[in-house]
Amino acid sequence: MLKALTIENLAVIRYLDVEFEAGLTILTGETGAGKSILIEALGLSLGDRADSSLVRATADRASVCATFDIAANDTLKAFLRTNDLEDDSQCILRRVMGADGRSRAFCNASPIPVQLLKQIGEFLVDIHGQHAHQSLLRQPTQRELLDEFAQCTEEVAVVEKAYREWREIGRRLEELSNGANDLESRIDLLAFQGEEIEALNISAESLSALESEHRRIAHAQRIIEGCDVAGAHAFDTDGAALPSAVKAAGALRELSEVDDEMPAVVDLIDQAVINLEEAERELGRLRGNIVTDPRRLQEIDHQLQSIQDVARKHRCEAKDLPNRLHRIKFELDELSSREDLFEQLNTALNGAFSTYQAAAVDLHKRRVAAGEKMSGEISHRLEELGIPHGKFSVRVAKRDGPPSQHGRDDIEFLVTANPDLPMRSLKKVASGGELSRISLAIQVAATGSSGIPVLVRIE
Repeated sequence: MLKALTIENLAVIRYLDVEFEAGLTILTGETGAGKSILIEALGLSLGDRADSSLVRATADRASVCATFDIAANDTLKAFLRTNDLEDDSQCILRRVMGADGRSRAFCNASPIPVQLLKQIGEFLVDIHGQHAHQSLLRQPTQRELLDEFAQCTEEVAVVEKAYREWREIGRRLEELSNGANDLESRIDLLAFQGEEIEALNISAESLSALESEHRRIAHAQRIIEGCDVAGAHAFDTDGAALPSAVKAAGALRELSEVDDEMPAVVDLIDQAVINLEEAERELGRLRGNIVTDPRRLQEIDHQLQSIQDVARKHRCEAKDLPNRLHRIKFELDELSSREDLFEQLNTALNGAFSTYQAAAVDLHKRRVAAGEKMSGEISHRLEELGIPHGKFSVRVAKRDGPPSQHGRDDIEFLVTANPDLPMRSLKKVASGGELSRISLAIQVAATGSSGIPVLVRIE
C-alpha cells in the first residue's frame, strides 16, 4: 500500500508530506486546489516523463518521494532482488528533476534508470484517468480487463506467438503460390534450354578441338604447300638446313684436335642436327595427316553454326555454353526444391494452425472460468456502489471466422440495473453515472486480481 507521498518544489507546492492509511482515501476540492498535482507527483515517482516546467519557479530542482509497504508483495520483492536492490518491507521511490531538464531516479536510496523505476511502479500502482469508463464500452478493452482478471498473461502470449507463426507461414506460402504459374513456365523454359544445349554435346575442350579441325580442313591446301616449301628449304636440297648442318659439324669436328674450344661448338651443331631431324619427322607426320574433305568441312560448318545459334539465344559466347548449362541445371534444382518447399509449408501451416487452435481453446477455457467469477464479484460490488438490483455478466462466446492474435473469443460485458429487464450490452443500457460506477467496480475487481496494491481513480 501507499504509505506516504512527499513533494518539494513541484509546481505551486513548496513542501507537502501526505500520509495514507489502508482502505479508501478520497481527495476532494475545488478546481485549482492541487488535486491533479498530487496525481502528477505520484506518476513522477513511478517513472512518468518529467517536465522541467513543473519545477517551482524559485527553485533549482523539484523532488517527489513515494513510500510503499511491500511486506506482502512477494513478486515485487523478488524483482528487486533480481535487480540488486533492497527488498525490505518498504519500497521508497524518489525522483529528482532539475530546472535544466535533467532527471534522476532512486529506489531505496540506490540510483536507478527511469525505465527501471517505471517497471517497479507497475507492480505498485494502477492509475485510471477521468475518461477511463468511456473506453470500457469497447470490446478490446473488455477483453483486456477479463484477461487481467484471469491473470492469463502466459496463455495470451502463447496464442499470440502461435498466431504470428501461423500468419508468417501463410504469408510465405501465399508468396510461393502467387508465383506458381510463373514457376511452372520457368521450369518448362529452363528444361527446354538445357536440352537444347545438351544436344550439342560440347565442352570447352571439344569446342576448341572442333574449331581447330575446321581451320585445318578449311586451309588444307595452304598447309600442304607450306609444308612442301619448308621441307625443300630445310631437308630436301643440297643447300637445305639439315644437310648443311651435317656438313658443318663434320668440318669442325676435324679441327677439334687443334683447338680445345671447338668441341663445344660441334656439340651445339650436333644438337641442331638432332632438332632438325625431329622437325623433319614431325613435319612429315603433319603433312601426312592433312586431308582435303569437303564433306567433313560442311559437317563441321553445320555443327559450329548450330553452336553459334544457341549461343546467340542465350546471349553468350559459344565457349560459355557449358557454364550456361551448369547454371540452368542449378536453377532447375532450386525450382524443384521450391515444389518440395511448397509441400513442407503446407504441412507446417496445418501444424501451426493446430497449435494455434489448441492454445486458443486453453485460453477460452481460462476466460470462461474467469468470466463466471468476475461476473459474481462485480455484481456484488454494484450493490455496494448503489445499484442494489444490478447484475453483471461476462459473455465469452467462441467466434467463427478467421483466427486473430487475441484468440477466437467474442467477449462482451452485459449488465442490467433492473431485475425486470434482461441483460444487455453495457454500451446499450448504462447511463453515465451507472457506467462510472460499473467502471469502478470492474477496476477494483481487476486490480485486486492483478496483485497491484494501489488503485488511483480520477473523476
